[in-house]
Amino acid sequence: MKVCVAEKPSVGQYIAKVLGANTRHDGYFEGNGYQVTWTFGHLCALLDPNEYNEAWKAWNLSSLPMIPERFGIKVTDDKGVQKQFNIIRSLIQQADEVINCGDAGQEGELIQRWVYQKAGCKCPIKRLWVSSLTEEAIAEGFRQLKDQSDYQLLYEAGLMRAIGDWLLGMNATRAYTLRYAQGYGKDRQVLSIGRVQTPTLALVVKRQAEIEHFVPKTYWELKTKYRDTLFSAQLPAEEDEYAITTQEYGQQLVDSIKDQPLTITSVSKKKGTEYAPRLFDLTSLQVECNKKYSFSADQTLKLIQSLYEKRITTYPRVDTTFLSEDIYPKVPATLNGIKDYFPQVAPLIGAKLPKSKKVFDNKKVTDHHAIIPTGQRPDNLTADERKVFDLVALRFIVAFYPDCEISTTTVLAKAGEIDFKVTGREILKPGWREVFGKQTDETEETEQKTLPTFTEGESGPHVPELQEKTTQPPKYYTEATLLRAMETAGKTVENDELRDALKENGIGRPSTRAAIIEKLYQRKYIVLKGKQIHATEIGIDLIHKIISPLLKSAELTGLWEKKLREIERGEYTAQQFLDELKTMTTEVVREIKSNKAGMLCPVCRKGTIIRGNTRYGCSRWREGCTYAEPF
Repeated sequence: MKVCVAEKPSVGQYIAKVLGANTRHDGYFEGNGYQVTWTFGHLCALLDPNEYNEAWKAWNLSSLPMIPERFGIKVTDDKGVQKQFNIIRSLIQQADEVINCGDAGQEGELIQRWVYQKAGCKCPIKRLWVSSLTEEAIAEGFRQLKDQSDYQLLYEAGLMRAIGDWLLGMNATRAYTLRYAQGYGKDRQVLSIGRVQTPTLALVVKRQAEIEHFVPKTYWELKTKYRDTLFSAQLPAEEDEYAITTQEYGQQLVDSIKDQPLTITSVSKKKGTEYAPRLFDLTSLQVECNKKYSFSADQTLKLIQSLYEKRITTYPRVDTTFLSEDIYPKVPATLNGIKDYFPQVAPLIGAKLPKSKKVFDNKKVTDHHAIIPTGQRPDNLTADERKVFDLVALRFIVAFYPDCEISTTTVLAKAGEIDFKVTGREILKPGWREVFGKQTDETEETEQKTLPTFTEGESGPHVPELQEKTTQPPKYYTEATLLRAMETAGKTVENDELRDALKENGIGRPSTRAAIIEKLYQRKYIVLKGKQIHATEIGIDLIHKIISPLLKSAELTGLWEKKLREIERGEYTAQQFLDELKTMTTEVVREIKSNKAGMLCPVCRKGTIIRGNTRYGCSRWREGCTYAEPF
């Protein structure tokens, strides 16, 4: 008997249907030589500290760092979980072969492997790896089952991620709570530290501080209107990056040219191409849904996961915007499947479809390709599911439309000794823009006014004006911009190619970033005000207390993520990573133990210890507290 273990009941039920395992039992289906069962969530987890060492049950600084000699797993303490695990174990122990049908990603691989280990699996294990749950994809996947060993590195990367989260999370949370938290015993406030959540919170806190401490500056811009077109002065900027920093200087410039004619010195036109927006990976879909519909990252993940399970879209937890080349022959069938819902498909039916490297690139695809429709009819969708599906489908459709052809006109002019410039753009052939129409976010960002026809050498009167401007603070993060910041380890990047290069050093994974943001909300470290994310006093205080840059630096955490990806590719070993983990954890704990700043003053018992240049003191030294201690 072959035992298939799916990621959840709904997926197991559909796999059973495809395989012809139609007899329902408690916790599994059976038939046609298969038994199909399922997990739900994390059936197994790493042991708690006290399960390694009874002395670790109590929270004491002296017992830190807690570093088990060997990590172990347990079945989650839940009656429903225990019951389902026992069913899986019973089936596996009698199986001739086990087929891992879990979520086709790092976390899914880890969940399944832990279950097999705990169940004492002795028989061969195969792996089903599919990018959609259509009947065709599942049937094809079963014809091409892989050996479990093909995914050993994926499992090792997932295992190291879990162990890393345990080591740093358990040790740093206890150390900071014991050293700095308010209250005692059961009333002590727990300061939760996480490998990804803390640097994410630090990004929010840092941005908020930049906004709150921002000092606006006033500057002026010189413009002039000629033939109903507003030209901008091209002046050399001063050290503070603004050319006109006083109104008096600006008025001098206006006076120097107001009686001078404006002469057109150059007119240049340059034709260009604007490519269609890329297909969606999970992060870009979450960003777009937040911008367009104010969906949270978690809400978007649940919606696209539901579409995947309904077999309407492909596997969602991906970080690539490309398709593998073997998808190209399947595109006509996919388009044909959704043509009744999208009239924009009509011009593509029967036409020779382009095969652009901006869409199809095997080098940019590893485990899964970008999120696209499967070609199944999108029936019985909720209103929100339909919104998400429409975004995915339209991005797929425009990938096969012609490029948008544009013409950019740059006009240079001169009045007196001051140079002026204006740029306009004209869409010559809309191409893919026809799919979205004129009232969508896809076009609004880039449209510029078409300019009148200017002739080099023409001259005439103009009306100069001085416009007062004020520098603006950075914007608060929204979920969309915070997701992008996590993806690029805090760097502000607009260019798609550069963003791709930084993805490897991003913090968290596409599948976990939404959960990290949700966890920060739940712990009241951040709150949502409209679409803006604000750090709470609790969150700000936590970041200020953290002295280790490792724990709150997005860049350092991003380097850690890079090593996990290198483990997946076999470029770095799990043992090397584990050794580094242990060293880092020991260093973090040592740093916390040796730093007394923030602790209650042992003399007055009212102030807190502060750090000077050579010694510690009390924050109430002005009130007469005499505590002082060198370090």
